Parts: sequence; structure tokens; C-alpha cells
Amino acid sequence: MFVLPDSWVWDFWFADDGEQHHLFFLYASRALHEPDARHYRASIGHAVSDDLVSWTRVADVLVRSDAPAWDDLATWTGSVVRHPDGTWFLFYTGATLTPAGNVQRIGYATSSDLMTWHKAPENPVLEADPRWYETLADGQWHDEAFRDPWVLPDPDGDGWHMLITARARTGPADDRGVVGHAWSPDLRTWELRPPLTEPGQGFGQLEVMQVEVVDGVPVLLFSCMAGDMAADRAQRTTGGVWVAPAASVLGPFDVAAAQQVTDSSLYSGKLVRRRDGQWVLLAFHHDGLDGEFVGSVSDPLPVRWANGKLLVGPPEPG
Repeated sequence: MFVLPDSWVWDFWFADDGEQHHLFFLYASRALHEPDARHYRASIGHAVSDDLVSWTRVADVLVRSDAPAWDDLATWTGSVVRHPDGTWFLFYTGATLTPAGNVQRIGYATSSDLMTWHKAPENPVLEADPRWYETLADGQWHDEAFRDPWVLPDPDGDGWHMLITARARTGPADDRGVVGHAWSPDLRTWELRPPLTEPGQGFGQLEVMQVEVVDGVPVLLFSCMAGDMAADRAQRTTGGVWVAPAASVLGPFDVAAAQQVTDSSLYSGKLVRRRDGQWVLLAFHHDGLDGEFVGSVSDPLPVRWANGKLLVGPPEPG
């Protein structure tokens, strides 16, 4: 388990350099006292491990920029990929406060060694386009959701794709969550495209998305708490980590058929394949037994298929 005694840790993502696993995580000081205040104080930390269990913290990756800037409030969740030329790209969310509310955009930083990172001068490279995505002007939410970039290579070798936590412009506010989409030929220049899913699937937002092919089966992983779901779905769950059927890593995705794989004690799940080929899930500890926010990263939990469902945790005895 990854715990910082002086800070809360929440959303995270990984990179594998072939020798070590690299954990990139959001953190903020516990001196804030109020866990919800962490979002406006988030920086991106970094730790390394040989086994996904024992972690050594190393130098931080990114902090917010001096105002005025697109990321002058906080640096939020992202993903890391490696360009064919060997350059590592860390895509991340930049947040800034405007008189109307919190605006989120997407930019990137680069590194030659995963240790020292430099923000791209052309940031931000993507923001919500009102042709397809909800903005603050719609007046439906307190924020302009356009965050948590998950970047992956095109399966046919045609550039790169980015999945984005976003909301559509139509439907009830608590049922607008969609899989935002962008494409790039080179990781540096990006073309925003319409979302890959439709609203009305039961979720107000699909946070920290990830697509993987687990033992031959493509899945869409995301997180959502009950308070951010459509009312009929929220009545039946606490929320947590969800997995939706996928025809491929680029969809179509059946978000309405998503299955809950954790309760609210775990959030922001990430699937990782260990060196032995076993898929595992890590997530951050959200709700403690007393209902209070915890803020630490779990140990790996084994993942398996059973009766067409992705199950997390060891098999039942017997």
C-alpha cells in the first residue's frame, strides 16, 4: 500500500519502463484538514516500485503554474505514454477558476527519463468545444468537465487517441456523462472529435477512464460515486469503480450495462498487468469504515473473469 503520512493521495496512473513501475499520483497536504479542499491544492507526485507493492517516493512531477495560466489552480489526473522516438509524454488536466466556475483543459509535459518533466509551451492542447460538450455557459454544473485524459495508440497504427471525462450538452444534468474523444498524429497536435458515447446512460460523469484488453476481452473502466449518477441508478448503489462492455478499445461502449466492481471504499481504479501476465487492479482508499475520506493507494487486487463478469479479488474458498 502507498501511504503518505502528511498528505492525502488519490487519483493515480502508471508507466512501465521495463525495469520499474512508475506511479504518478495526486496529493495534497493533510494540513488542509478538510479532504474536499485537496482538489484545489493538488500536485502530481511520483514513486517507483519493482512489484506494485513496495514503493519509493522520488521527486515530484508537476505543480500548478503561476497565475494567470490555464493550470494555475491545480494539476489533475492524466496518463503517460511513450512516443516511438523514446520521449515520454505525460498528459494531464489543468484547472483554473473563473468567475463562472472551474474550467478544465488538457495539456502535456515531456521527459526523456520519466524523472524530469517539462510542460509544453503550446499548452493547453485541448478544451471543451460547445458543439459537442457541456461548458460552464450551460449552467448545469459547478465545473466545466474536460479532464482525466487517457491516451492510447491507435490499434491500426493511425496515430493516437485520447479518452476524456466530459459531459454532453443535452439531457438531465446528472445523466450527461460521455466518453470524450480526440485524435493526434504525433501526440503533440490534437483534433477534438465528438464523444464516443451518448448521454442518458445513467452517469453524470465517467471519471479516470481506462481501456484495456483483459485476457482477450476489451473493457472500459471508469469511476463514479452515487452523488454524480442519474437518480434511478444512484438509489441502488454507493458508487465506486465500474467496468463497461466494449467492442474494442475505441468502442462502441455499453455504458448503460456497466457493472460495479468495487464499492465506495475504493475509487479511481487502474488495471495493470504484472510481469507474470496476471492482471490486477489498484485503487485509492476513499471511504473508511467510519465514513471519513482515507486517501491512500491500495495493494494490487487480482482480477479474473467469471460468468462473463470481471471480478476483483481472490476467488472464494472452495
